[in-house]
Amino acid sequence: MSAPVSPVPPRDGVAASCLVLPAGPWPDLLAFLQARFPHVAASWAQRLAAGQLWDDGGQPLPSPAPYRAGQRIWYFRQVAGEVTVPFEAPILFRDDRLLVVDKPHFLACVPGGRHLQQTVLTRLRQQPGLAAVSPIHRLDRETAGVLVFCVDPACRGAYQRLFEQQQVSKEYEAIAPWPPAQPLPLDYACRLQERPGEFVMSVVPGESNSHTRISLIRQQGGWAHYRLQPSSGKKHQLRAHMAALGVPIRHDPWYPVFRHDKADDDFSQPLALLARSIAFTDPVDGRPRHFCSQRQLRWPEEQA
Repeated sequence: MSAPVSPVPPRDGVAASCLVLPAGPWPDLLAFLQARFPHVAASWAQRLAAGQLWDDGGQPLPSPAPYRAGQRIWYFRQVAGEVTVPFEAPILFRDDRLLVVDKPHFLACVPGGRHLQQTVLTRLRQQPGLAAVSPIHRLDRETAGVLVFCVDPACRGAYQRLFEQQQVSKEYEAIAPWPPAQPLPLDYACRLQERPGEFVMSVVPGESNSHTRISLIRQQGGWAHYRLQPSSGKKHQLRAHMAALGVPIRHDPWYPVFRHDKADDDFSQPLALLARSIAFTDPVDGRPRHFCSQRQLRWPEEQA
């Protein structure tokens, strides 16, 4: 089932969000919105009064507005106090179908949570001719490297299927402690499952659903530069695999344990994980595609 088409044009590179009203006891739309989004409850009355919520026809909803279960409403997310990420995502490649950037650490791929303007997607959509650009895959906010977008919406499905069907060769690099628990090179496989109510993944008993080829690029002192080649694409796979082997990636704020003390504007400790390259056969014209990051991971002694 295709996603609904917004009747409201994007603003500042951000598309309108859609919400289908559930069945419930709310006396009007404002009461529902204040209950559903309590962290921004005070803003909804002002937004309704200003005509900043729309129906499926693109018409502003009245203030006060009745509550109609099943109705679809459109609005633009607001993020108060969003921290500016002072790093750029240079374009590595662009043609009529694809656009590839070299994502920096700390910049989210797409809007979500506390991140709206400070995302790769929003920055791209603010550029001329890129209003319809969309991501083909994702990288964690903390991870840097090659990130591929589709410029032509008609081709997006074909490229996404490559990732879904694991027909893409991906290579990452990481800096982590030395030595690992097992000799290298190593094919590490396990079952990863998200912890209920949490953001992180855990290794659990059962049939493997994730696999990574881990090899050594070089080693110096108590640190090593690893090559990671995943053949599956589970959430946080590389980070969880390295932590399970007893060598968590340097400056990982989530693995092996969540660090609560890191401020949003602390850019001094980037995760030492880089999406070095992506390669695949183009599903549209059959050409080989190969994109490489120009970034380099820094050894611990090079950190300021």
